Amino acid sequence: MKQTGVITDVDRYLFGNGTHYEIYNKLGAHPRTINGKKGMYFAVWAPHAREVHLSGDFNGWSKRSHPMTPLADSGIYELFVPGLRTGQLYKYAITTRRGDVILKADPYAFQAEYRPGTASVTANLEGFGWSDSRWMDRRKTADVTKEPLSIYEVHIGSWKRKDRPEKDGFYTYKEAAKELAEYVSSMGYTHVELMGIAEHPLDASWGYQVTGYYAPTSRYGAPKDFMYFVNYMHRKGIGVILDWVPAHFPKDAHGLANFDGQPLYEYADPRKGEHPDWGTKVFDYGKNEVKNFLIANALYWIDKYHIDGLRVDAVASMLYLDYGRSNGNWIPNKYGGNQNLEAIEFFRHLNSIVKQRGNGAMVIAEESTAWPSVTHDPASGGLGFTFKWNMGWMHDFLEYMKLDPYFRKYNHNKMTFGMTYASSENFILVLSHDEVVHLKCSMINKMPGIYEDKFANLKVGYTFMMTHPGKKLLFMGQDFGQFHEWDEKVALDWYLTEEPLHADLQKYYSDLLHLYRTYPALYRLERDWHGFQWVNANDGDRSIFSYIRRDETGKKNLLVICNFTPMERADYRVGVPKRGNYTLVLDTAHGLYKRGDHAPVFRSVKKECDGQPCSFAYPLPPYGAAIFRFS
Repeated sequence: MKQTGVITDVDRYLFGNGTHYEIYNKLGAHPRTINGKKGMYFAVWAPHAREVHLSGDFNGWSKRSHPMTPLADSGIYELFVPGLRTGQLYKYAITTRRGDVILKADPYAFQAEYRPGTASVTANLEGFGWSDSRWMDRRKTADVTKEPLSIYEVHIGSWKRKDRPEKDGFYTYKEAAKELAEYVSSMGYTHVELMGIAEHPLDASWGYQVTGYYAPTSRYGAPKDFMYFVNYMHRKGIGVILDWVPAHFPKDAHGLANFDGQPLYEYADPRKGEHPDWGTKVFDYGKNEVKNFLIANALYWIDKYHIDGLRVDAVASMLYLDYGRSNGNWIPNKYGGNQNLEAIEFFRHLNSIVKQRGNGAMVIAEESTAWPSVTHDPASGGLGFTFKWNMGWMHDFLEYMKLDPYFRKYNHNKMTFGMTYASSENFILVLSHDEVVHLKCSMINKMPGIYEDKFANLKVGYTFMMTHPGKKLLFMGQDFGQFHEWDEKVALDWYLTEEPLHADLQKYYSDLLHLYRTYPALYRLERDWHGFQWVNANDGDRSIFSYIRRDETGKKNLLVICNFTPMERADYRVGVPKRGNYTLVLDTAHGLYKRGDHAPVFRSVKKECDGQPCSFAYPLPPYGAAIFRFS
């Protein structure tokens, strides 16, 4: 059959070299006019196939009626079908070298059929009326490492549910946009991070076993509905971050696994290409076309959907060849080590090109080990991520917070250790969905003590988190004290926000969020020791921590005191660097002191305490936290 000329020699060359950053405009399904006829153009990469045919609802799912034409020296097959419109279901019928015919969804499809259907859907992404230019223009020039970043991690399918049978009562993208924006904005978050947006067949995977990397999940609507969601968020001043999963993919028959009859997207050797813990396939980061698929996918979400950041899932599983594998069941690199050199190069390529072409979009690593220089420049040996999740801080913090207060004095270093490495990376402090599932308890139920004590513990813990160096992330429901563990099958227990202690916790966390955004001392100098100073890091017997946060101006400094026991310290005295007024701006009893609240002022005197030349007395209540402003 005659070739269409849509995919040029240059396209094939760039794709073969892994540098066709807009390959999604050529591969996949696209409305086109060719030789004066309107229709749909299809292109798929299947280099091991003997033949490829287009199959769909438009031809009775025939596996032979629409043969595709191979393009020389590329492994790409193409076909133009006049008269075909958007909204049609289709798959590729791939004849393998053994002669078997397998049906595969389109790896580059812009839309997918609603589960349990597994077909791809023809779609047109052009023509959406974006109106977020003010947001996008500001993002281009902003330095996100110097700005407040407080992320609300949310799973749309279980944030809220509608009382209707259609699609299990899921909110649509448009419905979620309005209510989520209102909630996030009123609380004081700066960004939402969405779980499970790329199409996936199994709800219980939470979106981490992806079959449609270029398709926003049909659970909540069509592609342009998701554009509406992002646009609406931006117009309300809220950024949107997506979870992104380049680490692995499932073995579902319609997906990427053995795509053209043999390993294509995955490593061929199961010692590299299989994740034994997860039962999934591992992408082949040494293959240019596979790297191109992933890097173009990252740029696709940023370009086509104006996404502000990608949180890269399971980075450690990509970096280590022996991750989750027993001795003898993994292959060392050419130097005999356990580092996946191809994945390292992939990350450096990815992050460098996003920095060049992403107009200020961030890339965040969920990296759970001590791998060095994750957020450092690739030119100096780093991986080039914008931020790294601080998993070490999270584990130490939660281990400390779960302790009976009596035993906290023996574990004081769990709360101070994070400062020994806080300046080594651009960190995000995370209390994510992973910490409130699988019998780990919700945040409120991790806390020790009786009912009221749990809330008091959590308030002082959140104060410590929000004033510690590092950006912030909290999973939905944990800001109002959701009792039961997160379950993707049901909505959050929003009725709890009407209960006094839950409402008080929610208001207090909102006050912390607004305080965080108001004071540059809490976010400007995250990796600079001028931005943080311990007043007393060694008050273990009383389980009290005191420290100072500053920005580069030296004005509007903050003094933070946190008491992690139920003991009142009526005679408490705190050391400060100089004489002057220390104005209380927030405490656990009152929350944020706003204009007209007559915030208490404490004047320091020249009296040495905590190694500081001056000090003042402050009656510290049980589980009390207090933040003071001074110049």
